[in-house]
Amino acid sequence: MSFDIVSLARFQFGMTTIFHFFFVPLSIGLGLSVAIMETMYVIKKDEMYKDMAKFWGNIFLLSFAVGVVTGLIQEFQFGMNWSDYSRFVGDIFGSLLAMEALMAFFLESTFIGLWIFGWDKFSKKVHALFMWLVVVGAMLSAFWILVANSFMQHPVGYEINNGRAELNDFGLLLSNPKVWYEFTHVLFGAVLLGGFFVAGLAAFRLIAKKDIEFNKKSLNLGLIIGLVGTVLSIGAGDLQMKALVEDQPMKFAATEGLYEDSGDPASWTLVGWQDTDKNESVWTLEVPYMLSILSYNKPEGSVRGMNTINQELIAEYGDRNYYPPVKTMFWSFRIMAGSGAFLALIAVVGLWFSKRKKTLWDMKWLLYIIGFSMFIPFIANTAGWLVTELGRYPWTVYGLYTIADSVSPNVSAASLLTSNIIYFLLFSILGGVMAYFVRKEVKHGPYHIQESENEINRKNDDPFEKEAFK
Repeated sequence: MSFDIVSLARFQFGMTTIFHFFFVPLSIGLGLSVAIMETMYVIKKDEMYKDMAKFWGNIFLLSFAVGVVTGLIQEFQFGMNWSDYSRFVGDIFGSLLAMEALMAFFLESTFIGLWIFGWDKFSKKVHALFMWLVVVGAMLSAFWILVANSFMQHPVGYEINNGRAELNDFGLLLSNPKVWYEFTHVLFGAVLLGGFFVAGLAAFRLIAKKDIEFNKKSLNLGLIIGLVGTVLSIGAGDLQMKALVEDQPMKFAATEGLYEDSGDPASWTLVGWQDTDKNESVWTLEVPYMLSILSYNKPEGSVRGMNTINQELIAEYGDRNYYPPVKTMFWSFRIMAGSGAFLALIAVVGLWFSKRKKTLWDMKWLLYIIGFSMFIPFIANTAGWLVTELGRYPWTVYGLYTIADSVSPNVSAASLLTSNIIYFLLFSILGGVMAYFVRKEVKHGPYHIQESENEINRKNDDPFEKEAFK
């Protein structure tokens, strides 16, 4: 069996990125949730909010630790398998990755340490501020990475010298419209993930009838955060997709499975099936006018199809295949969009029933739905990244540098296959360890640390215990 070096390198980077992206939005979303909980404690003086901040903060720390480890592995990929690409964009990416590292390892890590060990050493307001600074640091880290990714989607602020892209306008790099579409969409996706993660775990504990009041309050707050994040994420995603109509029309057409130019008005394909060998749609279930509305905010206007766009790209960049993996794009987009609509519905229903006396807490079926809904944002985020990255095919930097030109020249199929297996096993172990400790923390509940400290203090104050110790 022969293995394609480019495919193996792409699989490895994709696998690393997807696994890393499980934990980055989770740590941002959980960090924000914890910051809100502790702020509620400062404002309302309710000790339960402090308990919530401590408990969910412990789970946040687990996600942060795994996110850092997987992020380091991801950055190693540039030197391991994509050295030609690194040479091409190194002048631009170097400063951005350095900024990300400074934000992640200095700002976040410093204030995480102060937050962990500063509960009894700082005032309530200052201690809450530490977590907000952690959240800001995490968001800034994500921002610099997305500036780099946005350059790959829409390169600006550069000039080509000696076959390399060199930065000549840092301000233009930051004002790239792709940055703000991607950053807001990713950020709000992290907010909804953090909210539903809290709500989901709290729902499972309510089913088990553990720490009822604590988990009721956690579930309510999680659903509120999740609903806000979902609505904002849908709005940001809509703006991002509208921008693709002109910036990356092939990506947009692929998400709609649109091979031929649409009529005017354009119908939106709810579901369908495509023949990627013949470059045509086999069957579709369409909603009239909807694609025009989604594209232009009005019930009129046509959309170019992939066959037309492919000919335009051939004329501009040369004769090659510019079709992305259409089926993956088409269904990934629908999974992402459908997940957002479903999560918004679940949050509204859950919050409505939670306001009714003895309703939500007695409805196990709804608690189970909320509980399992915490996995949906992980799937939706992954689907969104597949659309973002696969839709750029065949480019690593859109219009400038192809995937085939980006792979390290001396890497072998054997080494790639071996490292793929090693990374897969490593990620599986890390994921298993993360799940084990989260489950253990949740099973112990929010008061086990406090109970242990009370037991130690009791023994220290007991003269018989002291004598026995002597």
